[in-house]
Amino acid sequence: MAPAFAYPKTRRLDLVEDHFGQQVADPYRWLENDIREDADVAAWAKAQNDVTEAYLSTLPGRDIFKARLQQLFDHERVSPPWARRGRYFYTRQTGLQNQPLLVMRNGLEGPERVLIDPNDWSSDGTTALGEWAISDDGALIAFSIQQAGTDWRSIKVFDVNARETLADEVTRARFTSIAWMKDNRGFFYSRYPDAADGESSQAGVQNHAVYYHALGMSQADDRPVYATPDKPHLINVGYTTDDGRYLVLLSTPGPGANALAVIDLDTPDWTPRPLITDIDSDWVVYGNAGTKLFIGTNKGAERKKIVSVDLAHAELTFEDVVSEQEATLGYAALLGGKLLATYLVDAKSEMRRYALDGTPEGSVDLPGIGTVGGFRGDQDSNEVFFVFTSYNIPTTIYRYDVADNTTYVWARPDAGIDLDRIHVEQRFYASKDGTRIPMFVIRRKDVTGPAPTLLYAYGGFGISMIPFYAPTQMAWVEQGGVSVVANIRGGGEYGRAWHDAGRFAKRQNAFDDFIAAGEYLKAEGITSPDGLAIQGESNGGLLMGAVVNQRPDLFAAALPGVGVMDMLRFPLFTGGKMWMEDFGDPRQEQHFHALRSYSPYHNVRSGEDYPAILVNTADTDDRVIPGHSFKYVAALQAAEIGDKPHLLRVETRAGHGAGKPTDKVIAETADQWAFIAHWTGLKVMQLPRGTTP
Repeated sequence: MAPAFAYPKTRRLDLVEDHFGQQVADPYRWLENDIREDADVAAWAKAQNDVTEAYLSTLPGRDIFKARLQQLFDHERVSPPWARRGRYFYTRQTGLQNQPLLVMRNGLEGPERVLIDPNDWSSDGTTALGEWAISDDGALIAFSIQQAGTDWRSIKVFDVNARETLADEVTRARFTSIAWMKDNRGFFYSRYPDAADGESSQAGVQNHAVYYHALGMSQADDRPVYATPDKPHLINVGYTTDDGRYLVLLSTPGPGANALAVIDLDTPDWTPRPLITDIDSDWVVYGNAGTKLFIGTNKGAERKKIVSVDLAHAELTFEDVVSEQEATLGYAALLGGKLLATYLVDAKSEMRRYALDGTPEGSVDLPGIGTVGGFRGDQDSNEVFFVFTSYNIPTTIYRYDVADNTTYVWARPDAGIDLDRIHVEQRFYASKDGTRIPMFVIRRKDVTGPAPTLLYAYGGFGISMIPFYAPTQMAWVEQGGVSVVANIRGGGEYGRAWHDAGRFAKRQNAFDDFIAAGEYLKAEGITSPDGLAIQGESNGGLLMGAVVNQRPDLFAAALPGVGVMDMLRFPLFTGGKMWMEDFGDPRQEQHFHALRSYSPYHNVRSGEDYPAILVNTADTDDRVIPGHSFKYVAALQAAEIGDKPHLLRVETRAGHGAGKPTDKVIAETADQWAFIAHWTGLKVMQLPRGTTP
């Protein structure tokens, strides 16, 4: 079963290692070297890209998808605004701009003024605005700069009144928030130590710490605020309460559990006060009323609850404010003197309000089935902004009056598509062990029979797959394709137990859930016998590699993106050690056997007929290094797995996803959709703007 065309030759190493009595080969380890530093790896990746481009250029749907995606992205998109003393700050992306602008209005309906335009920072649009924060007086903006998709950040300060960038600069920031002191004289941020001489850009990172930068000072003089040298693998992030009195310090090895401390910034020594030291549950501070903190936690509450603790007391006692509900608590905030909370009910959002003593005050009306979030406001103001979106509702910004309990639309985009003809349906299906799993099915209303289908999932780190609008998804659906999102275990849709059911040795549950979703779609006649494509990114890329190895017969095509493909070596690179809280530690025997059993790189099976596979990664991805995808593709191409293409697409000057410019998103998606359209039998047609056949 030779491939229909020649892949680039890949050098093999005679490398075998003993792991707990098992002999494990790793012939492509040299492909772990940084593509930006190793000429051999760069040449190999270029040869792979050349083969992939030559193949994709033959697909007739590619240009049609690209042109339509350009139309679907060509509308204004804004974020909910932050209000500071009559000034409103938000981001706006007009049409096909590669990066959003940071803009301001004096007064809610005043004229708009552009403050920061990242599109001027690089000729190819790959330098992006990252995190940003407004000083309490609305005069200064601390903002981070992201180069070519990297997770590293530099932080600068913009003077709103003078309309100029100050000389202050912070480097080596990563996994950071930005939080201003109430006096507007400086801000808190998180960074790693300077790199050692000769250290690879893919080296593991440790000793993350929170610092304070005083305006006008050199970074060398920044004040260390909080670190965990006894636990160097932890991420430490600080953010201030709304009144500016407390700095909240969160320390975590990864999503799902953290320690918690606070600093009373009214004291001169800034001594951290531990609140939670055991890292076995999730804790997040939503706000404070005086010395009382309001905190969300899953400690003793699988679907989370809201508790309070009074810092005025020497002996800390946590008291329930809003007890655990049947729905899963997402996020909450103290706004307008109330607790506003989002809940997930079968992966769909509700917005509820409570008095500060926990008394229920009903729900906030939402425009449909979808996702609510992105709260912006102050504890002492009735003016709150939030986002609502769904698979068929573009991201819309609402203004909510807490006192009147009323909402109105502040910004709604024209998506350039007839969304009334798009149908969103939630279904439930049984997994291998009988567990009831939800999925969303998105298609045109006139598509009622079997049709080419794209199934997407993530299934890890307690991250929920919630409804949101994506022009990329619409480009597939309006052509007559079906888009399905499965809420498999490992996510957070049903709280901690749902997450735990997909962690460590139980990760096979997530794979079983996904495979069962594919079987259901075929059994129900949603997709045709040979019409199922699948997609997942990052942890979802791992999912793709695992399920293709386990059930290659089920899928016509697969799109693994920026995936974790070598489950035995992931902790060695960048922040990979953080993932051990979900995957396990391959250096421990009880975890090794589970990881080895599903590791995509190690389980490619010769003699099986594999689906068509287009693997996507990026040269600057320093979260999941591209070596994962490189080694996986090399293993695919070396195996006897049929004559369908097994290709690699390497994006240049891009990273794990954040900050990717619009033109690169469009080009990548057009390639992916054309690829799966060809292998699922979707007939791609030229569509006029604003229509859906």
